[in-house]
Amino acid sequence: MFRPHVDYTPWHLRLQTHGRVQIPDILEDRYAELIHDALAAETEWSLAYQASDGPQRIEHAAYAALDAGARAEFVARIAREARGRYAYVYENYSMLDRYDDPARAEHLFRRLVDAFHHESILDFVRRLTGDPEIARVRVQATRYLPGHFLRRHDDSGYDAQRRRFAFVFNLSRGWQADWGGLLHFLDAEGHVVETFVPWYNSLSLFKVPQYHCVSQVAPWAEAPRYALTGWFLP
Repeated sequence: MFRPHVDYTPWHLRLQTHGRVQIPDILEDRYAELIHDALAAETEWSLAYQASDGPQRIEHAAYAALDAGARAEFVARIAREARGRYAYVYENYSMLDRYDDPARAEHLFRRLVDAFHHESILDFVRRLTGDPEIARVRVQATRYLPGHFLRRHDDSGYDAQRRRFAFVFNLSRGWQADWGGLLHFLDAEGHVVETFVPWYNSLSLFKVPQYHCVSQVAPWAEAPRYALTGWFLP
């Protein structure tokens, strides 16, 4: 799954020093291509959002029934309501929620959940992060389209999950920085201290908690921002 015969020591050291790292070409090519193709053609997207009323979701069937104009107006309303508060809007597919769905038993995403929990993969993550207690993974597929965003937050407040590290496997081919969808890391005053562009087949990995956001995707973005996102847990 992860590209073999690579010395990950420099990435481990950077993560230990800075609390965040972006690793290029993390997955073997065939895995990156398979996941990208599943995200692009085989995913039943829902809309996850939060503004004034706490976390919400429009499930796939209802979301698929909305035309492009209705979707755009809904996203614009969430953006207006985002002023002065934590808010987000993007499409997602919860791989854990659908794990026991018999209709998805052979789907790539179900197999990926199993792969993430294989002992060899967990050992790799433990060595990379330096955290020997990591034993579980929460993962979802995400798709950001024009207008989608994720405002400043630090991933705290989920004590039951005990999040240790957040991750983003970026799977959008040909992404350009001025398309938005950038992962910004912020200091306590809100200044940007580092930015990760979602380059294809890169892993953005960072220790929890730390402030970050995903900038709004621009209307001229020529492709969706695909990713697998989640957290490594003890």
